[in-house]
Amino acid sequence: VQLQASGGGLVQAGGSLRLSCADSGRTFSSYALGWFRQAPGKERRFVAAIGGSGVNTQYADSVKGRFTISRDNAKNTVYLQMNSMKPEDTAVYYCAAGKYGTSWYHESFYDAWGQGTLVTVSS
Repeated sequence: VQLQASGGGLVQAGGSLRLSCADSGRTFSSYALGWFRQAPGKERRFVAAIGGSGVNTQYADSVKGRFTISRDNAKNTVYLQMNSMKPEDTAVYYCAAGKYGTSWYHESFYDAWGQGTLVTVSS
């Protein structure tokens, strides 16, 4: 699995942005995929995750109802649609892939990471 995140940028509060993360590997559908974010001066934190089939998803409380994670296994791509954005959503966003483990919330589940894409939300 080799992940490449894109789609970051500058958006005003209340606006929307969609992140993409493409994988160049051949077993994309067998991995759960997650998005994490790291705000300046803070630890990296879980945002959302999706199972291999795309049916099961999990979200951090801070983004529930505003962000939607989805995947297109035919395109080897996972998306994070971000709506009603807030200045506190400003962070570097990372996509990650994992296969074994029990908790999508923890970084330890994931064994492949993308390079990160910067999202800035202005007030």
